[in-house]
Amino acid sequence: MNNKDLNNNAEQNATDPANNSNSSNNSSNDNMSQQKHSTPLSPWRGERGEALGDEAVVVGLGETLWDVLPDGKKLGGAPANFAYHVGQFGMKSVAISALGEDRLAEETVAALEEKKLSYVMPRVPYPTGTVQIELDDDGVPTYDIRENVAWDNIPFTSEIEDVARHCRAVCFGSLAQRNVVSRNTINHFLDATPDDCLKIFDINLRQNFYTKEVIQESVRRCNVLKINDEELVLIGRLFGYPGLDISNKCWLILGKYNLDMLVLTCGVNGSYVFTPGEMYYQETPHVEVADTVGAGDSFTGTFCAAILRGLPVKEAHRLAVQVSAYVCTQNGAMPELPEELRI
Repeated sequence: MNNKDLNNNAEQNATDPANNSNSSNNSSNDNMSQQKHSTPLSPWRGERGEALGDEAVVVGLGETLWDVLPDGKKLGGAPANFAYHVGQFGMKSVAISALGEDRLAEETVAALEEKKLSYVMPRVPYPTGTVQIELDDDGVPTYDIRENVAWDNIPFTSEIEDVARHCRAVCFGSLAQRNVVSRNTINHFLDATPDDCLKIFDINLRQNFYTKEVIQESVRRCNVLKINDEELVLIGRLFGYPGLDISNKCWLILGKYNLDMLVLTCGVNGSYVFTPGEMYYQETPHVEVADTVGAGDSFTGTFCAAILRGLPVKEAHRLAVQVSAYVCTQNGAMPELPEELRI
């Protein structure tokens, strides 16, 4: 294994966070009983409409929104992207979020059903989420994320709790925790999962929508952490060990929080998987990039599916890299994978 890239000082390329506090946490209504929400939009069902019953599922939990791109809008949000890609490997997957009582919610339902993606998304009296995305010359996105929307207010319903109790793996991030209502739902969901559930915290730092406290609590609750090199620099500063090189930061976090795995992605410089006593590296393939929206989510979904299928970490890592490289060649976050990339 070549550790040369790993020891590069990524801190030279990172920028300071503008503000690590989130005022919306203070203004959010913590009384979920005051929220009015209807029965979830769809039963928790499989691709052909059959009830999943006691079958274990893989869950993407958090924000479901529309990516408004220069060429139009596309369904997105990291949890839905994750669930979609897990489903492409033949596993039962469910996206959990909340939608508004508006036309965009109906478009969301239609798009989810077109993608054959199962979902549990209660209606709440807030607008369905959107994010304005601008792409630079290399196809790298910047995000302007609308606040106080439906996915900020995901209620912990009995149906969501039922999904949690049948959950084989769940992926959650920091963005959906910017509001206390959804943050509480995520934590209740994690508490309700089986002891052997794979809990992936795909940190996905966006704008100033995170705090040190939320990140620390999420790392404590997960057993797999996924993070990119720029996020690792920011976390190093927040947690108080900015002087360590990248590999030592990863080893420190892995051990301190008793993680099973830490996945580090470094863009064109490759990616790494740290497990207790082992480190795996994969180069990033050179491809013609259409855009990188959702590439990280496809990586996480593929890696999760491969691990659950029983592939060794090295092979799961290799497949995740190949899938994410393919997604970069496509427009949007949810392209259909070619057969040769499916396990």
